[in-house]
Amino acid sequence: MTKQLQRLWEDELGQDMVEYALLLVLLTLVVIAALRILGPTISTFFNNVSDNLNSVT
Repeated sequence: MTKQLQRLWEDELGQDMVEYALLLVLLTLVVIAALRILGPTISTFFNNVSDNLNSVT
């Protein structure tokens, strides 16, 4: 049993996938935070553009 646990502990196969998954989660959290912070500003900007386009036509 201890040999199996030691072999699992030393085995590095799949380690890259875990690192990529953690990086993907971190990037996702950053994007969500940025959208929550900038969302109202972006919405206001596009609403203003839409209003200006409607007033021109």
